[in-house]
Amino acid sequence: MKPISWFHLYKILIRTSIRSRMQYKFNFVLGAILAALIQISEFLMVALVLHKFGAIKGWSLYEIGYLFAIMTLSKTLYRTFGNEVHHLEKYLVGGELDQLLTRPMPVLLALLPQNFRLMVGEVLQGGFILCWSLSGMMNSGQIGWTVIPLSLLVIVTGAIILFSIGLATATLGFWTTRIEELQVITEDAARTAAQYPLTLYPKWMSSLLLTVIPVGFVNYVPALYLLRGEGGVWVLALIAAIALLCLAASLRFWAFGMTKYQSTGS
Repeated sequence: MKPISWFHLYKILIRTSIRSRMQYKFNFVLGAILAALIQISEFLMVALVLHKFGAIKGWSLYEIGYLFAIMTLSKTLYRTFGNEVHHLEKYLVGGELDQLLTRPMPVLLALLPQNFRLMVGEVLQGGFILCWSLSGMMNSGQIGWTVIPLSLLVIVTGAIILFSIGLATATLGFWTTRIEELQVITEDAARTAAQYPLTLYPKWMSSLLLTVIPVGFVNYVPALYLLRGEGGVWVLALIAAIALLCLAASLRFWAFGMTKYQSTGS
């Protein structure tokens, strides 16, 4: 099949998944509200500390809010379109991946629309904090309006990087089967750590978050340029190149992992 036909089929699968979720509207609305409240409460705890002490390692409340919002929205974009990558273990253990192998499209393209999520709560929460932090820094004269469209670009590149990390971690499941504990380290813990300035951590840890698990390029590195003017416009070009490199490497690794897949059998 041609790529355009795959994309058309992908859209059909997404619409089908959305319809199935919207059969339970109350559950959808309640889940969105709870997700937003959980995220906001997490940031409020940090905001209370910053309100008391003023700043952390020279980073203001607005700057940390920006880091938090960019990471949240990047993660939301990744999990909206690639959530099942994070849950590949259940497909490997239960043999559901075998069913996807019978479909007339690439396995990854068939996997992504499964249980498609509309993460409205996370979008509202992340969007609110982003607007609040940008407004505060613009009013103080720290940044200009050009940061707004550039931040949207950063969210997209951040989502690509997070997806690449998630896909590479999931691919290891073709050898280990169980990957949930590993995902806690490479996705959950790393992403949580990167919600705050990397200068808070020991040098070995900040280096780890910029190389082995490059979540620092999701929000911290672009924030150094957009909010503080460190480096030049080449920083954004570098981040885009790193995002594409991570995506290409993870897709190649996935393709190699698929050749090692062994069915669970009957």
